[in-house]
Amino acid sequence: MKILVVEDDKLLADSLKELLEQKGFQVEAVYDGEAGADYALLGIYDLLILDVMMPKLDGYQVARGVRARHCGTPILMLTAKSQLEDRIEGLNAGADYYLTKPFDARELLACINALLRRQGGEVDEVTFGNTALDLSTSTLVCGQKQIRLSAKEFDIMRYIFQSGVKNLSKEVLLARVWGYDSEAVENHVEVYVGFLRKKLRSIGSDVHIQAVRKLGYHLEVGACD
Repeated sequence: MKILVVEDDKLLADSLKELLEQKGFQVEAVYDGEAGADYALLGIYDLLILDVMMPKLDGYQVARGVRARHCGTPILMLTAKSQLEDRIEGLNAGADYYLTKPFDARELLACINALLRRQGGEVDEVTFGNTALDLSTSTLVCGQKQIRLSAKEFDIMRYIFQSGVKNLSKEVLLARVWGYDSEAVENHVEVYVGFLRKKLRSIGSDVHIQAVRKLGYHLEVGACD
């Protein structure tokens, strides 16, 4: 799970990043609203944590911009403003939850887990055709056969399974799996997709990862690669 923290208090932002990474999340932090909006619209995050009072764009403006682009990523808004009108403004801007500073780390984690559950974060498997991807064990399962995936294979397979018949571009896979600042190139995606195709065939899956030039990958049942 990838989380974006947008907070102009660098000490707090870095502390949140460290806390969440200790809990197993992948976290990026930016320190003003304009950068936060740019990063959020990449569509590679499972959760956005927004401060309200920030330079360039405030949290309300970032949230509105994200929602205007039809981005449904959950938004947790953090602010020292505790008045009812402020909370209402945050929720109307598109936030899913509004947490007032100062807050306990346990409360923050509970809010994050609740928002991720709401997005299907606790689903145990994703299925397509006759094949399931077990999210708890990183295993592809087809009937009585199964095969374990490496960490990168699992991440790619999870995103492709979740997209299903919709095309998922190599650029998006690179950003989601390797990270926005990675030096990985599209060939890395192609190599891992090749590994996954072999593993699907090895367990007798009727699911095939199809490539569409300039559009990326999608899943089909019963087709040839």
